[in-house]
Formats: sequence, structure tokens, C-alpha cells
Amino acid sequence: MNRFQRIAVTAFVCIEVLIFVGAVVRATGSGLGCPDWPFCYGCWVPPASADQIDFSKINIEKFKAKAARNGLDPAKITRESLKAGFEPVGVWVEYFNRLTSVPVSLSVLAMVIASFGQVRGQRIRIRVAVWAALVCLLLNIWLGARVVESQLASSKITLHMALAVLMLCFFVYIVWASTDKPWQLHLGSSAARSLAIVLFSLVVMEGVMGSQVRELTDELAKTHAGHARSEWVHELEQSWVYLVHRSFSWLILGFGVGFFRSAKKALGKAGRLERAILGLIIAQMLLGLVLSQVGIVRIAQILHVGLSSLLVSSLFLWLLGSGKGKRD
Repeated sequence: MNRFQRIAVTAFVCIEVLIFVGAVVRATGSGLGCPDWPFCYGCWVPPASADQIDFSKINIEKFKAKAARNGLDPAKITRESLKAGFEPVGVWVEYFNRLTSVPVSLSVLAMVIASFGQVRGQRIRIRVAVWAALVCLLLNIWLGARVVESQLASSKITLHMALAVLMLCFFVYIVWASTDKPWQLHLGSSAARSLAIVLFSLVVMEGVMGSQVRELTDELAKTHAGHARSEWVHELEQSWVYLVHRSFSWLILGFGVGFFRSAKKALGKAGRLERAILGLIIAQMLLGLVLSQVGIVRIAQILHVGLSSLLVSSLFLWLLGSGKGKRD
């Protein structure tokens, strides 16, 4: 692995960590732990208690203006409401989420600088991918501020996550393509690749529906505060999106098994990537069963979101390598 690939792998790992941490923020309802951005209660480092905050120095009119721009009632934004909303654990969970975005930014910047050496043939496409990743990063930084300003509008959170997964795909391509002979698979037939394309499409569709379900759970977190999370499932079952999302997973499992068997036959044996893809699908099924039969358990939510991004990345890598050639 060359230096440029190592930078791209670092960026991939950093954003994957950020996705898991973001899932923790969403599952714990800590998105407004810091009500302002990029500061936290007007400080670079958040205070440990509300008593350490000088609320008289907070520009409350700025908070109200942001609320009005996002269709919220500015009259509800007061220094008293900000103080009442202070919750130490939520503050530090959200602050840690912001901190994990720093290595993502630095690694992407390092990739942009290093990409100027990628100037010939296919490497021009690498530079395009790097700059596309930078655009996604800048959009996500901007969107992160809008998420806070909008008091956690679910649609903005979903778009925030979608851009992060898109960045992962750019990093996967950059790592894969950044050699003179990119890693490839030798397939005896096109059946496995066709199944992989269908499976990738189904996983993306399932992810879109999953984002809508997470928006429903965000709303339940507000309306059913204090209720057991096991009760949420009954409420979710009133939504056709949740029911389709839950049933759709069985279709993905079927195509996942079919893909694994077809790839194993075409390659002569299943490699680590094929096993990883099937393992991720099975893990997602088990987590889905926990969420539907036990309740909206936080750790299951977090793993469900994080592993879905790994599944998309793994399938995308397999598709990149499924052209003609031999496994390096």
C-alpha cells in the first residue's frame, strides 16, 4: 500500500468512526447537547455544569434569528430555556462527535494535497474523486451547522448521513484505484456481478427507508419520552415505511445468500470480502430482529446504522474489483 492509499484509508476509517459516533448522538438524543455551532454554549470547550456558563454573555438574539430562519418559534428561545436544556452527558456526547470530525477534515485535506501527484491516465479520475470528497465534506460541515440551527430537523440529519456514506464510497474508489494495477476479480460468468448490482441497489433502497424509519423514531423520542422503548415498535407498525423496511430485509438476505453462492462458484472459493459481505447482511438481520422483537434498543440502533455503511462500502469495493483480471 502506497502513501497516498494510506492517507485515503485513514480518511475512510475516520469517517467510519464519525458515522458510529453520529449514530450514538442520534440514538441518545444528544444532537442539541450543544445548542450553538461551532461553539458549545459560547465556549470552545463545553462546561461541565450549567453553573459554569455566563448566560448573560450569550447572544440570545442570534439564537432567535436562527430559530426564525428554520421556521421555529423564536419566542421559545430564552436564556432560561437554554439553561434548562443543559445536560452534561448530552453536551459531551455531541462535543465528542464534533471532535471526531476534525481528523476527517485533516485527512481529506491531506488527500487533496497529495492528489496533485496523480496526473496521468486513470489517476486523473482519482483527483476528481478526491475533490468530490472535499465538496461532500464542505457540504456536510455546512449541513452540520444547519442541523443544529433547525433544532435537529430529521430530513437534514438524514441528508447529513447520506453525504457521509457517499464520502465513504469516494474513499473506497480512491484506495482501489491508486495503484498501477488495481485489485481485481476473475469471474467465470457475469451472474455474480449481476447479483451484486441488484444487491447493492437493494441495500441502498433499504438504507433510504431506514433513514425514514429513523426519522419516525426521532419523533417517538420526543412524543414518548419516559415510555419504554419496547413500546415504540407498536407505534412504528402503524407506518407502511417501517413494515416495508422490515420485510425488505428478508429480500436482501435472499439475494445476499444468492450472491455469496454465485461468487463462490465463479471464483472457485469465497474470499474474505465475500464472507464479510454475507456476514454483515446476517448481522444486520439479527440487529433488525432485536429492534423489531425486543424494542428500539440504543446499542442495536447504533450498530445497525454503522454496519449498514460498512455493507455499502464492501459491496461497492466488490463491484469495483469485479471486472476482468485476477485477484492480486
